Amino acid sequence: MTATISFPPRAEAEDGSSSSSFSSSSSPRLSLAPVGPAPALLDGAWWPRTRDLVAELPSLMAVLDPLWGRITRVTVNPTHWPVVPRHVPVAGHVVKVGWFLSEQDPHELLLLSYRTGRWNLLVVPPQTPAGSAAWLMAAASDPLGTSSASRLMEEAARLRAVSETDRVVEAVWDSEGGHEAGDPVARPRVPAVTAVTAVTPRRQTGR
Repeated sequence: MTATISFPPRAEAEDGSSSSSFSSSSSPRLSLAPVGPAPALLDGAWWPRTRDLVAELPSLMAVLDPLWGRITRVTVNPTHWPVVPRHVPVAGHVVKVGWFLSEQDPHELLLLSYRTGRWNLLVVPPQTPAGSAAWLMAAASDPLGTSSASRLMEEAARLRAVSETDRVVEAVWDSEGGHEAGDPVARPRVPAVTAVTAVTPRRQTGR
């Protein structure tokens, strides 16, 4: 089974804003790390549409339960979740929800499957621009990844800042004449982030 994330034809507009949105489908926006020789720090990324765990977790469990065994418990850091329910009903069972403030990365979702294993997903904030979300989901799904969820969020913010600075400088460059088209010394641009469309999910039995 393959977990798929489907991006719109253009992930970002030229000014960096999102040019279109994902469909209203209830399918979770999810990217999972492929099987590797050694476990990475993260097992993938999840991009929920809201910060409502009761609304968001059932569709996530519908995908993960067949892959990893029934998920019986999840934990979050309450920093970015306004309400943390004690239980969330999903198809056929109830998932217990807990939280840790200092012990858990604020951008991470921890999942436990009874007698099977545990997994850690980066939680991409719902309001994240599509281009940055694509980068985060690809980075969190790298089977050789060694960055924490918060470290990846910091890097994504840095890349957005670099891209915005590049756009501002180029706008000034163009307004002042710049180099003529075809000039071999024209200023290079920061490469655009490409969207990952599908990955093979990792299955593991614990850490």
